[in-house]
Amino acid sequence: MLTLYTYFRSSAAYRVRIALNLKGLAYTSVAIHLLRDGGHQHRPAYAALNPAELIPTLQDDAHTVTQSLAILEYLEEAYPDPALLPRGPSERARVRALSLTIACEIHPLNNLRVLRYLTGTLGLDDGRRDEWYGHWVRTGFTALERQLTQDALSGDFCHGNTPTFADCCLVPQVYNARRFNCPLDDYPTVLRIHSHCERLDAFRRAAPGVQPDAE
Repeated sequence: MLTLYTYFRSSAAYRVRIALNLKGLAYTSVAIHLLRDGGHQHRPAYAALNPAELIPTLQDDAHTVTQSLAILEYLEEAYPDPALLPRGPSERARVRALSLTIACEIHPLNNLRVLRYLTGTLGLDDGRRDEWYGHWVRTGFTALERQLTQDALSGDFCHGNTPTFADCCLVPQVYNARRFNCPLDDYPTVLRIHSHCERLDAFRRAAPGVQPDAE
């Protein structure tokens, strides 16, 4: 039995929801509110499950897996069909590199705890916070756009014409950028791929606005 500890706006959890849906895996959602009462992720029961006190966490019977990309890798190995990684080693490396461009170069600089540190501990106002946010979106999306446009392996999706890990990462990052009103006109390939993804039910059912804990 699969259980996903999630929060509707968490882009890391959003990635995993997409992957679970693409693989046709049923799961139970347990909502962990990241803001209410100081953040439910810091409660002892959840901290015992995930010592980093981050979202998401996946439980598969007795197995507990943390970190969204590690969860995607686990799902690929435990439930290999349909595959979310291509077959060849060089192509698999490409998909992982695209995924990590988002998951390591954009998201960590703009996630909730960083933004709260900027406005709380460092005292930045919302305008300066959003300036920070937009800078790292532009830096990361510029690199991602180049990676996608310069490689013939890009197709309807980030790699070819079927979704991969990279698309699971791309769609939540576009959602976040739009939520913070970041202009995206300079990234037509990113937007084209995002549009293809949104046509699939697996992506639509993973969207923040349709989650049970959506506000």
